[in-house]
Amino acid sequence: MRLTVATHNEHKLTEFARLMPGYEFDLLPPGAEAPVEDGDSFAANALIKARAGALLSGAVTIADDSGICVESLGGEPGIRSARWAGEDSDDAANLQMLIAKTEPGDQLEYVCAVAYCDPQSGTEHTVEGRCVGVRAADPRGIGGFGYDPAFEPLEAPGRTMAELSGDEKDLISHRGSAVRSLTAWLSSQ
Repeated sequence: MRLTVATHNEHKLTEFARLMPGYEFDLLPPGAEAPVEDGDSFAANALIKARAGALLSGAVTIADDSGICVESLGGEPGIRSARWAGEDSDDAANLQMLIAKTEPGDQLEYVCAVAYCDPQSGTEHTVEGRCVGVRAADPRGIGGFGYDPAFEPLEAPGRTMAELSGDEKDLISHRGSAVRSLTAWLSSQ
């Protein structure tokens, strides 16, 4: 099955390809503008992106929205994870904001929603995955991206997501969990 992925993020595309062997992927055309993500949840924002991608491509499209939620900050940054340090912030600035606003050992949770949109049949579906962890004392590791250097998953104590191999991360990550749910749903269709 061929799917369009509504993203310009190469890291996400690489993860989707690794998590969904047997599927073929297309990116949106270069220069395609991202829709305004004004949903009130990860699932709502993923669906906004999948619908926009399906409209633009005319093909079955998947999109995800993911982020980090900090218990001691009332779930912040949540759906604003990519822009937490400002509208034009990058991964490094967002990671520094996490370090500045939290303490080592604070409970963190990664959340990922993946949406599916088939413009021909009108079928839409969303799934969600989660990964619980704690804030590392210091950022470590060179793998992953975003908040990974400061996120120690409970399922891999003492190691950050950025210290895990791709295969190890896929087994426990929020995106891995969501994509497994999506592929199970696709298999049942």
